[in-house]
Amino acid sequence: MPDSDFFLAVELTGTGAHPASWRRQDSRAENLFTAGYWVDAITAAENAGADAVFLPDSFGLQPGGAEIAKGRLDAVAIAARAAAVTRRIGLVPQAPVTHTEPFHLSKAIASLDFATLGRAGWEVTVSEGAEQAKAFGRKGAQDQAALWHEADEAVEVVTRLWDSWEDDAEIRDLPTGRFIDRDKLHYIDYAGDNFSVKGPSITPRSPQGQPIVAVRADEGPGIQVAVRRADLIRIAPSDLDAAHARRAALRSALLGAERDPDAVRVLIDIDIHLADTVERAHEELAELDRWAATTPLSGACGAPQVGTRTTGTPLRHVGTGDSLTELLAAVADSGAADGVVLRPLAVHATLGRLPAVPPAPATTLRARLDLPRPASRYATIQEGTPS
Repeated sequence: MPDSDFFLAVELTGTGAHPASWRRQDSRAENLFTAGYWVDAITAAENAGADAVFLPDSFGLQPGGAEIAKGRLDAVAIAARAAAVTRRIGLVPQAPVTHTEPFHLSKAIASLDFATLGRAGWEVTVSEGAEQAKAFGRKGAQDQAALWHEADEAVEVVTRLWDSWEDDAEIRDLPTGRFIDRDKLHYIDYAGDNFSVKGPSITPRSPQGQPIVAVRADEGPGIQVAVRRADLIRIAPSDLDAAHARRAALRSALLGAERDPDAVRVLIDIDIHLADTVERAHEELAELDRWAATTPLSGACGAPQVGTRTTGTPLRHVGTGDSLTELLAAVADSGAADGVVLRPLAVHATLGRLPAVPPAPATTLRARLDLPRPASRYATIQEGTPS
């Protein structure tokens, strides 16, 4: 297995990333909209030694016809429910910014950080299309450039709000009846193209100071937002050579943005399906493909085949827990990334077969990623100095 510095995350997409995964007998699709389904999946990932779970979300329904399972529970709410029954695993819900006020997002993620004792993150997403815009009625559909420009401003507002309380702003002085030191709360005074926010937050500074911010960086203007804002950058390369090239380009861009490349972690997405044998894993995947009436999905059965993928096809592993162990070791040894995000094509079929990884000690998500806890940007600002 990879060494302890290698970061292992799992993305839990409904019953699985495959559109027909709900049709499996073991899918538990009938429980998908219950807290128990998600608690069981997240605790299974924690018990397997995963460092974090990513929880996808969107304001829109999943595309497709009646053969597709549609609808989602709120990802932040799922993470909050799981906070009480987990002790070590990081919880990283997606939360779209396009139709959500950054003030509300900031307090939701900060509250999650309190509930998890510092294990919270936030994956930044945008809401595309006229249908989602119509559901809110505040504005029309936006193109990618406008969506990600707004997201860039939203992350700036959220992180400023996280900093608006200094670490020791809460004094809780019973003799004088003072709860906070008002001089250690700060107005953020942000005015941009999409938001005008004064602050401060209504939520004290959380255990991590700033919860982890994750952004996908595969194409389009989202890459620049990832470079400017992300602590974790997710990529979906076709093979390890592509991952190396992508990571090198991102590190160069981080330097250009005057950020330390060693202070940002890059994770590779890998679609996986596991069974007791390699042959059985492929048979099950072929069955899923027949149900979905799609072109059969091909992929590696172990580490030696990683470099043989077709360009444009995300990395995929179909095999056993042992062959996945070999693949993870190959990724770690390659230096192509700081870790992986495993995306089970069928969640419950795969979670029970994940190779056991020695769990890292219970700590904050930042500490697990070996990222420093940032100081409040307002802590050293003197009265009369512009913020």
